[in-house]
Amino acid sequence: MFLNNTLTLWSAASAPPLLATIAAEYSPIILSGVLLTIVTIFIASKVGSEVAKRLDFPPVLGELVAGVVVGVSALHLVIFPEGGLAAADSLLMSALQALNHLSPEGLETVFESQSEVISVLAELGVIILLFEIGLESDLRQLKAVGIQAVVVACVGVAAPFVAGTAGLMLLFHVAAIPAIFAGAALTATSIGITSKVLSELGQLKSKEGQIIVGAAVIDDVLGIIVLAVVASLAKTGEIDVTNVIYLIVSATVFLIGSILLGGFFNQAFTGIVKKLETRGNIIIPAFVFAFFMAFLGNAIHLEAILGAFAAGLVLDESDARDELDELIKPIADLFVPIFFVTVGARADLGVLNPTVPENRAGLLIAVFLILVAVIGKLVTGWAVFGIPGINRWAIGVGMIPRGEVGLVFAGIGAASGIIDKPLQVSIIIMVILTTFVAPPFLRVAFGESVETDTPVEPTSE
Repeated sequence: MFLNNTLTLWSAASAPPLLATIAAEYSPIILSGVLLTIVTIFIASKVGSEVAKRLDFPPVLGELVAGVVVGVSALHLVIFPEGGLAAADSLLMSALQALNHLSPEGLETVFESQSEVISVLAELGVIILLFEIGLESDLRQLKAVGIQAVVVACVGVAAPFVAGTAGLMLLFHVAAIPAIFAGAALTATSIGITSKVLSELGQLKSKEGQIIVGAAVIDDVLGIIVLAVVASLAKTGEIDVTNVIYLIVSATVFLIGSILLGGFFNQAFTGIVKKLETRGNIIIPAFVFAFFMAFLGNAIHLEAILGAFAAGLVLDESDARDELDELIKPIADLFVPIFFVTVGARADLGVLNPTVPENRAGLLIAVFLILVAVIGKLVTGWAVFGIPGINRWAIGVGMIPRGEVGLVFAGIGAASGIIDKPLQVSIIIMVILTTFVAPPFLRVAFGESVETDTPVEPTSE
């Protein structure tokens, strides 16, 4: 996305004077649209999180619901061009058109440009979130549950993939390649949503929390590999073995290499911090490292959020870690809500309307996919071994939300023509429900754990 923006700016700079004049003419209006959208997002996120907190739900759930309210499903304040939406569908764009007397073509240009900016800010939000989660995680604890996390991730990918693919082919007579693609959409876990809820519940550093986070990271890598496999299968009818091997090797080298070189990175970071005397002497070097690691993750065709998470894990052991924790919070408070509200804003609940004929077939398939999506992740809790008294329900529930990752699968499948409308609708419904159901159920699952574990801690100490 950043590369696309750079190319766009370069193209504008080298474009004929007329195009450059048009871009310059709309720039202030695009900025107005971005500012107005951010104001809407901030108000929605704060109202939503406060209401959720008062109702004893995780605040992140309130931000997701607030996104639904201001998004395509309700008020149409924060919408995006995906899904065939136009500028005329946005109330904010209509207000800008009235204020600036824009032509329909100009309004579309402003709408697409400001949507791209908001999408970039949302991506920055999830990168910052994963960097913060990495800082809050304990690398030693994560290493201690590493084997369990790998097992949980592998079961969490294999179980829903096999059950979903086989079920669609046998029960609904879906063709092999669309069934495989839909099964692949069931594999991923939204680490952003799960880790945020764990942090809010104070369970991020628990054994269950570390297993969930570690498994979700590995899950993300496995999900990317699965996506590469099914995408190549859809295009050519064959699996690109070379690309799959490249992804596996690069992901392994990247994550393990980051951890093994952690001592060197920490020494370099501490040395730089001590030499800097102006404001930002800690936070700027930290974000340089986090964004560079995110860039590396993106450059080798993994996820930028994996690089940010690895950067947080590495700096978790630095001398400036406690101060960095406090400095990153206000930055996360600004950017992270943009991510969660936009996730909710993109969720079109209209696919749940049974009166629409094309939704009916998708609703039946969706029921099946939801069952597979939930059960396929719940069983991961029973894959944990060697840890007596572990809260298996919490681990299973923590792996359920698909979030934006599942929507990526649905979007790629629809764009490539691999999946038809009913199957696309069913995947979207599955993503929406697993995303919204998981946070409150995760709280319930950990509620039992907190009550039973509290008396044991003083005895063990």
